[in-house]
Amino acid sequence: MSAVTVEARHRVPRQDEVLTPEALDFLAQLHQRFTPRRDELLALRGRRRAEIARTGRLDFLPETAEVRDGEWTVAPAPPALQDRRVEITGPTDRKMTVNALNSGARVWLADFEDALSPTWANVVGGQLSLADAFRRRIDFTDERGKAYALRPDAELATVVTRPRGWHLDERHLTVEGRAIPGALVDFGLYFFHNARWLMDMGKGPYFYLAKLESHLEARLWNDVFVFAQDALGLPQGTVRATVLIETVTAAFEMEEILYELRDHASGLNAGRWDYLFSIVKNFRDGGERFVLPDRNAITMTAPFMRAYTELLVRTCHKRGAHAIGGMAAFIPSKDAEVNKVAFEKVRTDKEREAADGFDGSWVAHPGLVPVAEGAFDAVLGERPHQKDRLREDVAVTAEELLDIASVPARPTADGLRNAVQVGTRYLQAWLAGRGAVAVFNLMEDVATAEISRSQIWQWINAGVLLDNGERVTRPYVRQVAADQLVSIRDEVGEDVYVAGGWERAFDLLMEIALDESYVDFLTLPAYELLD
Repeated sequence: MSAVTVEARHRVPRQDEVLTPEALDFLAQLHQRFTPRRDELLALRGRRRAEIARTGRLDFLPETAEVRDGEWTVAPAPPALQDRRVEITGPTDRKMTVNALNSGARVWLADFEDALSPTWANVVGGQLSLADAFRRRIDFTDERGKAYALRPDAELATVVTRPRGWHLDERHLTVEGRAIPGALVDFGLYFFHNARWLMDMGKGPYFYLAKLESHLEARLWNDVFVFAQDALGLPQGTVRATVLIETVTAAFEMEEILYELRDHASGLNAGRWDYLFSIVKNFRDGGERFVLPDRNAITMTAPFMRAYTELLVRTCHKRGAHAIGGMAAFIPSKDAEVNKVAFEKVRTDKEREAADGFDGSWVAHPGLVPVAEGAFDAVLGERPHQKDRLREDVAVTAEELLDIASVPARPTADGLRNAVQVGTRYLQAWLAGRGAVAVFNLMEDVATAEISRSQIWQWINAGVLLDNGERVTRPYVRQVAADQLVSIRDEVGEDVYVAGGWERAFDLLMEIALDESYVDFLTLPAYELLD
């Protein structure tokens, strides 16, 4: 009898293939060993946030100076992760699994985190998709009669799986009434069922680690890896992990994070929306100095974003790790002119990353793979990466990382309307079980909703004056938001509006954005509304 209790009200087809007694025992061991430390680290996040609120400052850690000054490198990347010039991202549903593996990208980020709405069906179904794909049994026909199959002779993308962040629990799996952290569920089930199979394929269990806020959280992951490899009798170093530097606190600990994971580390990734969301969350008491303009006005060329990405490249190459760039979220349109403009923007963005020293980058759609690949091919040629570019010309200070005020753009009325529209549209889809959603020709995920609601909250609490002369207050936001909801209802039609739960999504966005206190993660209250 396993110590794990399955609390799901509805069975998912084939769930017993995933939730075997042996797999559940493995989850129980992970939970009992590591959840108490996870809880301590979440509490430490709160104390650190309180210190930032008190001082208004964040700096490199004096107690880890020896790590930053030391001579060390991470373990060499395995062959399957040497060339990462284009990575495609997306949830682990069966359609995305086939399309991503067939896309021509070198790597697929198989996402159990921001691009996956964590319904029980999605959590179990994602594990089945990956296991079936590795065993070449994922061919299927959808409800429209369209057939999907892995290309038999082509090189498929290498899978790098992203478990949920440390802050999220999986309420459908408990031990003595306590939910197991979603990170351990996603990692544990995937590792247990696939690690040895992947090794036999000449690859391995590779992971992206999301939303880390300190090197101590990286240390916890490293200990999880060590235990898991021993438990399954796999050589130490079989696991490889790439860390998303998508919190502002982690940006000050890049070297320390790589050091903690050095036997398992393969790189760092530069995100965008989650990074901006983290700035708002940590410096929400900082007044005008930390007010962000419209989200679409903050490009990767903003001085504080340049500081962050150039520091990431320098850090990675100094330590022998891959530096992976940000997302190209554009979704190809039926409008040729729209595509022409957007593809040029994507090409320019990827050319900048390649020129800066990144070894690869992300796209959200197979149609963008050739665009990104072309940009990196022009710089890399036949080389798998450019880790020999040490970027010793880069020297980034704490002040440069936090120089938000240098961005010339200011919040606008259009930006407020966009935040309401995008936040509402994304949450409606997420609550319906879809975590990767096309909104206004962009593929959006949870980070989209996080930055949208965070900016509304920040603008209210900072009393921002918009370009139309209106000051952002709760009554004004309610007025603007109500108008946007009417436009959505008119667009989708009354029947779809009611059946689709649009008001539930809108109410959740307003509750979080207008609350006097700041909710650390909107997925925490949103998860309670999921089936």
